[in-house]
Amino acid sequence: MGRTNRKRRSTLANRAIAASAALALGGGGLLAANIYASAGENQDSTQNAQTTAAGVATIKCPDVGQQLTDVPDGARAGVDQELAKLDQQVTEAYKRLADTRQAQAGDSGYVDNAILGPLKSKRTATIDRIGINIQRAGGQPPQGADQLAQCEGVPAEQPDTAAGEGQDQNNDGQDQGDGQNQGDGQDQGQDQGDGQDQGDGGQEGGPVAADFQDITQVQPNGGAKGVGANGLPANGDTGSTGTFTTSCGTNPNDNHNSDNVIVAPGVDNGAQHTHDYVGNQDNNAFTSDEQFLQADTSCENQGDKSSYYWPVLRLQNGEDEFDANELGGGAEGNIGPIQEATQAELKFVGNKTSDVVAMPQALRIITGDAKAFTNGLANANTNWSCTGFEDRQLTDKYPICPEGSSVVRTSNFQSCWDGQNIDSANHRTHVAFVQEDGTCANGFQAIPQLQARLVYDVPAPQIENGQVVNPFAVDGFPTELHKPITDHNDFINFFDENTMNQVVDCINSGQDCQ
Repeated sequence: MGRTNRKRRSTLANRAIAASAALALGGGGLLAANIYASAGENQDSTQNAQTTAAGVATIKCPDVGQQLTDVPDGARAGVDQELAKLDQQVTEAYKRLADTRQAQAGDSGYVDNAILGPLKSKRTATIDRIGINIQRAGGQPPQGADQLAQCEGVPAEQPDTAAGEGQDQNNDGQDQGDGQNQGDGQDQGQDQGDGQDQGDGGQEGGPVAADFQDITQVQPNGGAKGVGANGLPANGDTGSTGTFTTSCGTNPNDNHNSDNVIVAPGVDNGAQHTHDYVGNQDNNAFTSDEQFLQADTSCENQGDKSSYYWPVLRLQNGEDEFDANELGGGAEGNIGPIQEATQAELKFVGNKTSDVVAMPQALRIITGDAKAFTNGLANANTNWSCTGFEDRQLTDKYPICPEGSSVVRTSNFQSCWDGQNIDSANHRTHVAFVQEDGTCANGFQAIPQLQARLVYDVPAPQIENGQVVNPFAVDGFPTELHKPITDHNDFINFFDENTMNQVVDCINSGQDCQ
């Protein structure tokens, strides 16, 4: 048990940043090639290499995992392993792209012939095995394996995410950008090089000055979103109006790892960024439901062994953290001291049109998208603000808070459940946000909505001559450039039956309990 509390395997140590892999779960997403030949190479030589090496800076592959929306339970383990192989294959291609700039400069066909061609062959075989696993378990294998296997080289400019500025953050069409005075939105068209050599406390891979917004310049816009098409909280003055608050601390034990047992069970470093864990103290890629039930919890209510976890927030001030040379940390661009939240408020609320039903044990919910910058905004769900200004929320900027005010991250989870499944193949379709009128669609049932509010006392970054000095940022995949839109939050329900019944009774009877 473990692989937490700052105890990563020794084999992960001393990996060079230039050779680190920008994996994308499910074998998809955009992989930003590290065009720095060495840690000491200056920006001018990097730009020259980029120009002469046919201008290919990234590899774009179809996201196979997102195509697998109906994987039979009997095939899940095998499919997960094959998806991990897809990740490894793209990683190897990424390394070759980063390490062969001279060869690319001398041969315009090098990337296609020596990198993308072999990658397609390997992906084709792996996708075929995924199909066989699914078919043997009675499911429908993915269609168009040849198209799913084909990847392409992408030039240095940030590729179009197909999201568009101001696009809704939630599946239900909610527009969270209205009135937020967020300038040019995510600045998705900016050149990737903008975030690669910031100096003055910045870091390779972002964030950049355009990712920050003075909260005092934002107009009030109604508070945290992420709860339905109308942008209002799921509960109100009708329906189930109570609350249940669980106190689980702020991770003072430094319980950290870069696994993700929901998305990548059995895969070491499946998240490629470090998480804070509160509640259940035995969460890693290999933890079974039985082990979750037997583990200790940091929650004051010992009937709550649920796992609550989110990417850590780091202060990028040039200082090292324990994982400075490890996968999930500095080897993948996540550097700087981890900031422990001063508050972690975990509250469950009701539905504004109906009672709620009990969550099933081991229900898994992910809100937000760690790859929203490259995937687009369909699953994004971010809320950034400052204490004293929480009627002003940012979705695609980090806040610059005035003196005496603290940074606030808020995640409001999906609160409609399909009534059958504790997870789904893409980890999305078994739960949903409420509709505009507050009801759950398509036979889904209202469940207690988790609202997670995290508060951090971090120094406000400064913008000097268009550069950000001593920024903070959430951990993320290297390709996501530490954009604030990629914030996300994870929950696995391990309330015991009696305690969950108390949660439901409190909410449905209009009480405020803890």
